[in-house]
Amino acid sequence: MSLLVLYAHPASHRSRLNRRLLQEVADLPSVRVHDLYEEYPDFHIEVRREQALLLEHDTIVLQHPFYWYSVPALLKQWMDLVLKHGWAYGEGGTALRGKRWLTAVTTGGPEGAYQAEGLNRFTMRQLLAPIEQTAQLCGMPFLDPFITHGAHRLSDEALATQAKAYRQRLSSLLEGEQPATWARTSNEQR
Repeated sequence: MSLLVLYAHPASHRSRLNRRLLQEVADLPSVRVHDLYEEYPDFHIEVRREQALLLEHDTIVLQHPFYWYSVPALLKQWMDLVLKHGWAYGEGGTALRGKRWLTAVTTGGPEGAYQAEGLNRFTMRQLLAPIEQTAQLCGMPFLDPFITHGAHRLSDEALATQAKAYRQRLSSLLEGEQPATWARTSNEQR
């Protein structure tokens, strides 16, 4: 098994949490970390190179902060350009079929803010639906996301705990564990 971490943080130097998560998994065998903002500061994405990277790995991890209920701008552009019709989806688009997709996302707000009655009015399940659908369209099982809430308020101890949990999650994937995909409940299917 091999795993590609597509890291997308436009201000990584200011992120305690995302940098720590990345540091925790960078030395795992068969893990390649690919920092999109470091690689493409001018936003000129080398599509064929990115597609080749995807083909080399069994599991693709998109690690990023949750920006305006979505992904950072460069990751969105990456998705628009790299996941092409006829390559990743659509007629003849089977290049990624069967590869696993894991989203590792951090939020600034507390978990309670991401509930129907919370500040953001929607659950993370609802807010991540476009990303889940993108994976589905590409024929990739969408694994239970790794979500860390309240990034700005985490104590050093909580930060270390999350980093260890992230390492364990990726280690399990590398060991061939067949994790559950993000299953819908009957209420969510409506």
